[in-house]
Amino acid sequence: MTMADVEQVYEIERRSHPKPWSRLTFQRELTNNRHNMCLVAGLGDRIVGFMCMYYVLNEGHITNIAVDVPYQNKGIATRLMLSAFRRAIEKGIRRITLEVRKSNTKAQHLYIKFGFRMSGLRKGYYTDNYEDALIFWTGDITSDYYKNLLEEIRRKLDRS
Repeated sequence: MTMADVEQVYEIERRSHPKPWSRLTFQRELTNNRHNMCLVAGLGDRIVGFMCMYYVLNEGHITNIAVDVPYQNKGIATRLMLSAFRRAIEKGIRRITLEVRKSNTKAQHLYIKFGFRMSGLRKGYYTDNYEDALIFWTGDITSDYYKNLLEEIRRKLDRS
């Protein structure tokens, strides 16, 4: 993601989340990129999805991911996750965490596909409606298990 992408990313964010990040938040993610990774998925010159991750030492935290509605269910979120995992491994990250709305079963299925497991609950985490967040963690993403899992996801995506 670059500064030139922020406007399109913000529009996807605004359509995707009840309490969206601001343009300034995305700009800060890019400016303070020493421990941040922001990726975009594009079709031509149109951005159709994005993902942001914060990392420190050997742990990553996916902070935001969205795919614009007309482009959902086309493997874009899966491609973003594959790219994020590849880059995370290159940066020495071994485990990844995230929070997801308890009601967002579609996202939960994506995360479970990538080997995330629920490990806790944050009561009232989301400030728009005080919905609980499920805390998900991976195991060691550099292990043979994850290498094989990511390769299988890649193969399935390439066949579809």
